Amino acid sequence: MTSTSTFSDRRGVWAFFLGVIMVVGGVLMHAPMFLMGRHNHFILAGMPIGWDMVLGMAGIVAGCGIAAYGLLPRNIAHQIAASQDIVVTPPEDAPLGRAHWGLMSVLVIALIIDIMKPATLGFTLPGMMSEYHVDKASVSTLPFSALVGTVMGSIIWGALADIYGRKATILLSAVMFVGTSICGAMPSLAWNVGMCFMMGVAAGGMLPVTYALLAEMMPSKHRGWALVLVGGLGAVGGYFAASTFSALLQPSLGWRILWILNLPTGLSLVLLGAFIPESAKFLLARGRREEARAVMKRFGSKARQTRIAEHIALEQGPAVALTGRAFFAKLFALSLAAICFSFINFGLLLWLPADLMTKGYSVGLSSRLLAESALIAFPTVFIVAYLYSRWSTKWSLVTSLTVTLAGLMGLLWLELTGAGSPVLPVALLIIGTNALIAMLLPYTAESFPLRIRGRTTGTVAACTKAGGMLAQLLAMLASIPPLAIVCLVIIVPTVAAVFLVGLFGKETRGRDLRELDPDGHTFAATGI
Repeated sequence: MTSTSTFSDRRGVWAFFLGVIMVVGGVLMHAPMFLMGRHNHFILAGMPIGWDMVLGMAGIVAGCGIAAYGLLPRNIAHQIAASQDIVVTPPEDAPLGRAHWGLMSVLVIALIIDIMKPATLGFTLPGMMSEYHVDKASVSTLPFSALVGTVMGSIIWGALADIYGRKATILLSAVMFVGTSICGAMPSLAWNVGMCFMMGVAAGGMLPVTYALLAEMMPSKHRGWALVLVGGLGAVGGYFAASTFSALLQPSLGWRILWILNLPTGLSLVLLGAFIPESAKFLLARGRREEARAVMKRFGSKARQTRIAEHIALEQGPAVALTGRAFFAKLFALSLAAICFSFINFGLLLWLPADLMTKGYSVGLSSRLLAESALIAFPTVFIVAYLYSRWSTKWSLVTSLTVTLAGLMGLLWLELTGAGSPVLPVALLIIGTNALIAMLLPYTAESFPLRIRGRTTGTVAACTKAGGMLAQLLAMLASIPPLAIVCLVIIVPTVAAVFLVGLFGKETRGRDLRELDPDGHTFAATGI
């Protein structure tokens, strides 16, 4: 199923699959509790947790640990040290082959599954409020815990990707996904909050790891639009999948079924691991040169070993790239755009289903309206990828902010007048925000010098979650204003972001990124 290069040895293969079996078994031990509610619309609040559920939870924790052991490589310290001096790069003008298209397709599916999980929260909150008899402030602890877990997961999985490898990290994340499906059988809100945190941790690193894997495998000429296309399709597809499953399943099976879906979707990610190649850089660091050469041949990549002179050049080179108001202004503009996205994606869109229900829409109807909005947004992802790679990276980003602004103003008008359908303004919001998040991190990485690229991209990535954490903290404090006020508050920084990105952003299309480094030409390398 999965390549043995992912594991330390044959015992690692058996350990991984034993861990997966234990996690699945632990989840299935919660099935009797879930099925007890089949005659009561799956309402389980207040029911006692039996010994079988406790044993199942212990099995899930142990299974995740055993699966991690199976993926853990040997001689970690040596591998990390070795990997620091290895750079794997695709040729600039290499054509796209079946391997590249296959990898992009698999990673799109993986991102859809990954993004579907936090998107599902907005559809489960109304059902939780009804079943547990809690207000919006109390139930907001769920998305808040998920966002905290996502921020932590982004840091944790980023580090694990350097130790375990890209593919192994995705597999371990998928195993944790499977385990979090037991949230669908939890009889109390507190247990749901804990499982929501674990779901966030599992989901947190998928997008950065995906970008890292694509950047290493895709030819430089095609890297920009490929990153935008994969990220955009994953974002739109994830929201569409969440809203569609909610519309189809929640009216008859209740909100818990949306968590139970973590079992089949998580296992699907494990199966998809068979089609995801391991990072060539990681294989080289592990001493598996033949396997690395096979991967590089398949994807048209080459490897080089950097010399000490490269590091000396970095230290002695001019510091111009690290200073200047232009860099700080550009970083502020992109961070502000990221915060606007996080307020909408992890605040406004999570509150929207409950708001629609207060206006008289049923669960099924509100879910269907949001699914239709996501479906409208789907074809625009291809347009965004084309515009980013062929028209302008800077103005494509500004356009996505403008579309987002139009959606906010449309929703504000709907809230103030009460007339019209929410489909169009919500569709504009989904189109704009998905285009924004698909382009924002690639554009940030292309806009800053090598020496500060990691820090600046990390700052913007953190801002894509920070606004959402603040939004959910307000919800926990019962301080959520009416949706019209929320739209108005988000409109102000969005207008500022449009102006600042237009003023301080730089065009990166077709530009050699080494031009951003005044000492970039001093790099030297030897072939591997």
